[in-house]
Amino acid sequence: MATYLTPALAWRRLREGNERFVAGESSHPNQDASRRSSLVENQHPFAVIFGCSDSRLAAEIIFDLGLGDAFVVRTAGQVIDDAVLGSLEYSIGVLGVPLIVVLGHDSCGAVSATKTAVETGKMPVGFIRDLVERITPSVLTSLRNNETEVNDMVVEHVKQTSQRLVDSSRVISTAIETGRAAVIGLSYSLAEGRADLVSGIGDL
Repeated sequence: MATYLTPALAWRRLREGNERFVAGESSHPNQDASRRSSLVENQHPFAVIFGCSDSRLAAEIIFDLGLGDAFVVRTAGQVIDDAVLGSLEYSIGVLGVPLIVVLGHDSCGAVSATKTAVETGKMPVGFIRDLVERITPSVLTSLRNNETEVNDMVVEHVKQTSQRLVDSSRVISTAIETGRAAVIGLSYSLAEGRADLVSGIGDL
């Protein structure tokens, strides 16, 4: 079963799927009726993808995946909360997934809103403010490093989010320490369709 892939093999499978997508040669695997039937009783995803909710960042499409291949968690700006951590711990601890992917993308609206809030001092209203507050540390780090472009801030946010997952969850950190799982950070280009590796924690 796919669950028994190593983190490195899981990453290779994602990378190959993304390369097919970029080249316009997607094979749309595991999307037929027999695959659907085979998954009724259980699931064995080989990766969990924690990405931005942006409509242009559909995980199964950009990595050329099908039913049962990926456990997917999405929030605007790939912001962590307790529900996200619980979902990721379920994928690692219960489903035995070997790879967590933190997926950001260029021109991210949530990161752009945070950049504006930091620069103007004006916070958005409602629960959008909560998103901005959680992304602010990444934006501040970028500015301290003289990185003023939104896309630089996206990469920094992917890196910080990856590290925060490990720092926040004993389930995830233990899986990494024992070599059973790894966390990678990817930055996706909306124009090219390519997901580039920007960080890695664990054996790959």
